[in-house]
Amino acid sequence: MAHYPIDPSVTPLVKGFFDEATNTITYVVRDPGSDSCAIVDSVMDIDYAAGRITYDNADAVIAYVQDNGLKLEWLLETHVHADHLSAAPYIQEKLGGKIGIGEKITVVQDTFGKVFNEGTEFQRDGSQFDALFTDGDTYKIGGMTGFTMHTPGHTPACMVHVIGDAAFVGDTLFMPDGGSARADFPGGDAGELYDSIQKVLALPDETRLFMCHDYGPNGRDIQWETTVAEEKAHNIHVGGSKSKDEFVKFRTERDAQLAMPKLIIPSLQVNMRAGEIPEDKDGRPMLKVPINGL
Repeated sequence: MAHYPIDPSVTPLVKGFFDEATNTITYVVRDPGSDSCAIVDSVMDIDYAAGRITYDNADAVIAYVQDNGLKLEWLLETHVHADHLSAAPYIQEKLGGKIGIGEKITVVQDTFGKVFNEGTEFQRDGSQFDALFTDGDTYKIGGMTGFTMHTPGHTPACMVHVIGDAAFVGDTLFMPDGGSARADFPGGDAGELYDSIQKVLALPDETRLFMCHDYGPNGRDIQWETTVAEEKAHNIHVGGSKSKDEFVKFRTERDAQLAMPKLIIPSLQVNMRAGEIPEDKDGRPMLKVPINGL
């Protein structure tokens, strides 16, 4: 971990917004020494059956930022989500800030550009985003320095964002009783996911970990914050020094039993465009449904 600029003396203020429809948590991360903030993994509402987009979740986040007199500097995506649509462009229009994602978005764009039969007008170079992060890149939120950890396995573009003593882990990890995310999407790899999790667990034990999702296993209340120490000791998939071979065997067998996420088709089309909805040849917002493509 020597090449990462870890600084656990900085304690950002973190406000979570839980979206019940997708079990996603959006975070506002505030610099305690200024009015600067970042938003991690925003959510745009969709009634897929009706083909209707709304912004209730994003509006709640926007209201919080405005009511607290905050300045938005970054809209961070931990990866190209397959279970919810990003509201980053909508929020950016209201509050400003730059949209950032891992540089391997280009791999995701190339893969799913083919799945959705996108034309040559769909750029596969990540240019829809304002910043493409590589492993170890840094950025500023007021006086705080955040840095990125490339954590592939769930998707090729997954990034954990570490800001002071807080890490936003995307789908690399779930709460200890939730385990880990699937690794069977195109470009996913269970072995890579195990290695990525070990990178996260090498952070200081007291590091606060913030989940992108929680599903309340066994009926417990929704939770989204834990620590590296808790994950190392109690995570049901990787805790207690489980081996890589054990993890890969379990993850592969488990993934084979899972259904596709309900919103994977609209989510991928929108999120690989940095939250913009694709349009047909006449400029109308339109989504595709590939048959037997996933």
